[in-house]
Amino acid sequence: MTADDANNGGTAQPAQPPTYPTPHHEVDHTAEPSHDPLAIRLEQLILGADRRYTPFQAARTAGVSMELASRFWRAMGFADIGQAKALTEADVLALRRLAGLVEAGLLSEPMAVQVARSTGQTTARLAEWQIDSFLEGLTEPPEPGMTRTEVTYPLVELLLPELEEFLIYVWRRQLAAATGRVVQAADDEEMVDRRLAVGFADLVGFTRLTRRLEEEELGELVEAFETTCADLVAAHGGRLIKTLGDEVLYAADDAGTAAEIALRLIETLSHDETMPALRVGIAFGTVTTRMGDVFGTTVNLASRLTSIAPKDAVLVDGALAEELTRTGEAPASEAEAAEEAARAEKEGRQAATYRFALQPMWQRPVRGLGVVEPWLLSRRPT
Repeated sequence: MTADDANNGGTAQPAQPPTYPTPHHEVDHTAEPSHDPLAIRLEQLILGADRRYTPFQAARTAGVSMELASRFWRAMGFADIGQAKALTEADVLALRRLAGLVEAGLLSEPMAVQVARSTGQTTARLAEWQIDSFLEGLTEPPEPGMTRTEVTYPLVELLLPELEEFLIYVWRRQLAAATGRVVQAADDEEMVDRRLAVGFADLVGFTRLTRRLEEEELGELVEAFETTCADLVAAHGGRLIKTLGDEVLYAADDAGTAAEIALRLIETLSHDETMPALRVGIAFGTVTTRMGDVFGTTVNLASRLTSIAPKDAVLVDGALAEELTRTGEAPASEAEAAEEAARAEKEGRQAATYRFALQPMWQRPVRGLGVVEPWLLSRRPT
């Protein structure tokens, strides 16, 4: 029996649950919004309204619970602000609209939160890019003696309506394209779990480059890589899913489009002396789509194929190779294609033409996916 037990009449006390220190990343609920005069003026200009409400007042005015308002607010990517008077009429209207969609039965509450989260994440990245890369360069003082703050306000005032209109235009265009793809799905299940070709393009030796290049040089290389990939993917009918610095993930509705994009990427970047070698892996199959991203075994397989692909080469899985053969874009066998071409020439007719060539590689185990047989994809000579 311990001394503590003795002090308690000899009876052992039940163990108390352990206590843990407050995590260092806990949100500071007393944090106040900026009181910088220029920051406030810019906020009023961009939001088009003055600060009027605390979060509690905004929730009450919108007719929603504080709990739901907080969920929406955090989902959009904004920090808790305690009960600071920092919200505007626009914040109240946004809460009212989201809650109204739930009340009308058009969206479930979890779906409304997901809408807030996906919109917040997408626009946060866009806003950061515009400030860091676009506005920062444009707000360089045009005359000696002028401060950047003296230039920022009138510039934002001029750009804001134009950028807003352009954002809405692009969003509507993308929404129309996405809706068109969904309604053409074969059945309801395919609207969520669809058969797609998924490709990863990866710069070889990027980690070594990060140690050798200056930060500015590295940033320029990554920007050039992402820009080139985005342009080529879009131009040839694919969709850029996301960029990860030295890697891009794209998807296409059919195998031929994905294959063409992969070869175009290799061909374009191999002629750029500033770029490292590139390798691409593509897989074809069922893919789950969520919030603009793609998930599933097909995506994992494409990633694994990329990691084992040779420099400046494209590896594809058996399903994509089979699909290219089925659609007549690659021969089932190069030997049979050569025999058919010889017969056609002898008979004076046109032989079948193919866009791509496929060469089977050695089967190999792939972590988490078992044994796969990759195929080396190339462009057939014309």
